[in-house]
Parts: sequence; C-alpha cells; structure tokens
Amino acid sequence: MTAHAWEAYAIRYGRFDRPAQGNFLMPVADPHESMPLDYYVWLLRNPRTGHDILVDTGFDEACAAKRGRTISRPVAECLRAMGSGPGRVRDVIITHLHYDHAGCVELFGGARIHIQDREMAFATGRHMCTSCIRVPFEAEHVVSMVRALFADRVQFHDGEGEVAPGVTVHRVGGHSDGLQVVRVETATGPLVIASDAMHFYANESTGNPFPIIFDLGAMTQGWRIAQRLAGGDMARVIPGHDPLVRSRFPAVPDQGEEVVALHLGPR
Repeated sequence: MTAHAWEAYAIRYGRFDRPAQGNFLMPVADPHESMPLDYYVWLLRNPRTGHDILVDTGFDEACAAKRGRTISRPVAECLRAMGSGPGRVRDVIITHLHYDHAGCVELFGGARIHIQDREMAFATGRHMCTSCIRVPFEAEHVVSMVRALFADRVQFHDGEGEVAPGVTVHRVGGHSDGLQVVRVETATGPLVIASDAMHFYANESTGNPFPIIFDLGAMTQGWRIAQRLAGGDMARVIPGHDPLVRSRFPAVPDQGEEVVALHLGPR
C-alpha cells in the first residue's frame, strides 16, 4: 500500500421515502414504485498519516424537521462511531451547497473547507433571486460558508484541484453550477464520489437524470467525466443517494449496515 492509498467510507445518516418518479426527469415505467433516497456523507482516511477528510457535512435535526426528512444518526455521532469526529477532520470538501450537503459546516470549525469558486458565486449571486433554483439551498448554510471564508478557512478551487496527495476535486456542474466530484486513490484503484452528479445508479444507466437541474447538458457530460476519472469503470463511481451503494460494497462491522467500505471495491 502506498502512502497515497486512502480508505473511503460511505456513511448513511438519513433517509427520505418517495415514489420513483420524483427521482427522474422523464417518465418511468412505474411512477408510484417506492424509491427512497439515502443521505450520505463520505469519510476519507489515510491509514498511514491519520489524515481524515470529510466529503459533505449532511444536515441537522432542525433542517430535517423543516424539510420532512429523517435522520437516523447525527453526522457527528456517525463519525465518532468510526473513530473520527468533528475535531479529527482536517479537511471538508463541499461538493455543492444544497441543504443536505452543506448543512453542518459549523461543526467542523478546525477544518479547511474546499469548494468551487463557481458554487460560492452561484449560491450568493443573481440566480438565488429565482425561487425554484434556490429551493435546495438554505440561507443559513450559505451564511455559514461566508463565516468560514472570513475566518480564513476556505480554499477555493477552479475546475480541478488537489486536497491532499491522492484526493482531487473536479467541477462538473449540472445539478448545481459549481458541483464538484471527488477522485480518491485507493489500494484497489481510483474511485469517484459523484455526489449529486448522479443521485442513483439508474440516472446514468438509463440516461434519465434527477429532476433538480441547473444545466442539463453539463449534468449528462458529468457522468462521462466521472467515468473517466474512475478509470472507465462506472462500478467505481459512487452516486449521492442510492441505497444500492450499501449492498454493492462491503459493510463495515458493528455499524448496523449503515457504513460501507468503498475502498475494498464493489462486490
């Protein structure tokens, strides 16, 4: 194992039950079929250096109540169960500023936060004057990012950037203007945390995207970018909300089947 071979864990912290049609732009065969969303954060760990990176921060109980979502375990509790915690995380990657990905930034007051220039500009610019575009954003979450910025804790990326050796970010846009995916080197090869570049495996495999879209063309091209970054293997591209992730990768013992080890490769 090289010094740049990371462990990567998908950690489910919440869930939202909804019909299948809510997860696709175009009509599906059975629109009333149940197709729940899982809510994840992703923990990256370098076992040689002890460097912990968190991809996205999830949302808290207040936001869950406001939006009718269910939290199974708060994110901080999930991390502590994995031998980490807000105080151990050195870097936080925000894939985009939607409520379920950037809702707990203030928990990680000692971490460096990585975000795309385009996403910060998007969340504070003219497009937020349009109510249907700003629905997935929470003003307080955006303000938390501004506070982190003024505390000198934000590192901006313009397209591609390195967070640590073996961990890079890549802007794809689409779902949100500054959405970035994360490429991680592991002992079994590269994997890509796609976040909301594709919510479900089926969005990409059927060519039927999730319906919250800023730029449809960028979204579909984002699937190809993620595949390329994963060495051409879509099995190593991790969607942002698919419960199937937890059956396609090995479960971490003693985590109640809520955490899977992505770095061990798909089954």
